[in-house]
Amino acid sequence: KLQFLYFIGGGKKKNRRGVGGNEIMDEASPPPSQQNLQATIQRLLDKSVPFVLTRYFALLFFALQFCLRVYYVQGFYVVAYALGIYLLKLLVLFVQPLVDPESEDDDDQGLPSLAGDEYKPFVRKMPEFKVWLNAIKAILISLILTLIPFFDIPVYWPILLVYFILLFVLTAKKQIMHMWSHKYIPFNVGKKRYSGKSNVKEYEK
Repeated sequence: KLQFLYFIGGGKKKNRRGVGGNEIMDEASPPPSQQNLQATIQRLLDKSVPFVLTRYFALLFFALQFCLRVYYVQGFYVVAYALGIYLLKLLVLFVQPLVDPESEDDDDQGLPSLAGDEYKPFVRKMPEFKVWLNAIKAILISLILTLIPFFDIPVYWPILLVYFILLFVLTAKKQIMHMWSHKYIPFNVGKKRYSGKSNVKEYEK
C-alpha cells in the first residue's frame, strides 16, 4: 500500500514539519535501502531476459524441488493444487490475445493480421517474461509454505488430482475452440514480410 501511494505521488519525497520544526519524511516514501534493493533486483531481471533456456532450467529446477518436497513429506496437497491452478491460469494468459476479439468491434486486435504492407504479430495478454517471473515466484512461495505445518491440510489427494485434470481438459478445449473460431495460433514462427503488389509472404528465420 505504501509503495502504491509512493507511485501515485510521482516518486517524490514529501516532508512535513514536526514538533520543534524538524522535518519528518512521509511514510509513503520507501527507505533508500529498499529502493537500492529493488533497483538491484530489477537490473538482474533485465539482464536475465535474453537467457531463455537458463531461466526455464531454473524454473524446472525449483518445480522439481517442490514436487520432491511434496512427495517426501506426503502432504501439502492443497498447496500443490493451488499452485497447479495458478500455473494453468498463467498458461491461459500466455496463449490468449491481448484483446479478446469476441468483446471488440475489431476482431483483429491482438491477432496476427496484415495492415497494408505491415504484418502485425500475435500480441499476448501476458508476455513470456512476466509469465516466467510469476511462475517462479509462485513456486518459491509454495516451497516456503511447505515448511509451515499450518498449510498441511489433510485431504484425499486423488480428488484434487481428478479436479485438476478435469479443469485442465475443459480449459484446453475452450482455448482450442477459441483459436479455431478466430483462426489464429498463439505463436510467431518467424518475421513475416509482404510485398505491396503480389502480397506474397516471406519468412526470415
